[in-house]
Amino acid sequence: MIVYGVALLAICTLLGQFIGDFLGALLEVNANVGGVGFAMLLLLFATEKLKKYGKFQPASSRGVEFWTAMYIPVVVAMASQQNVLGAVKGGPMAILAGIAAVVVSFALIPLIGRIGKASYIAAEHEAHPEAHPAKV
Repeated sequence: MIVYGVALLAICTLLGQFIGDFLGALLEVNANVGGVGFAMLLLLFATEKLKKYGKFQPASSRGVEFWTAMYIPVVVAMASQQNVLGAVKGGPMAILAGIAAVVVSFALIPLIGRIGKASYIAAEHEAHPEAHPAKV
């Protein structure tokens, strides 16, 4: 059911916020440190684990997909606004660090694409060996 997917998302969001608040208190920062990121990681791990054991039905994944489509863009927009304000107040080093992170991320896109492509081709070959004849 779609409700189970939404419930899983809610649980992961609450746990992520708790971890982010705890990490912020541990680092003595008056903020949530990575709560949304932890929530998304928990959601990824939880859905994969549930799919592995056959407990996560396609209807449940539709509930997660709906809220993911709504939730992630809003959170990213809010976080990016905070990061830009922090970088401007933090000075040139914070801005340079942000630019470096973006450049490295863009540089890694082809590498990550090749990794995914190789595993996809191998899986396709295993599933349909007649469609991919062996080279002589």
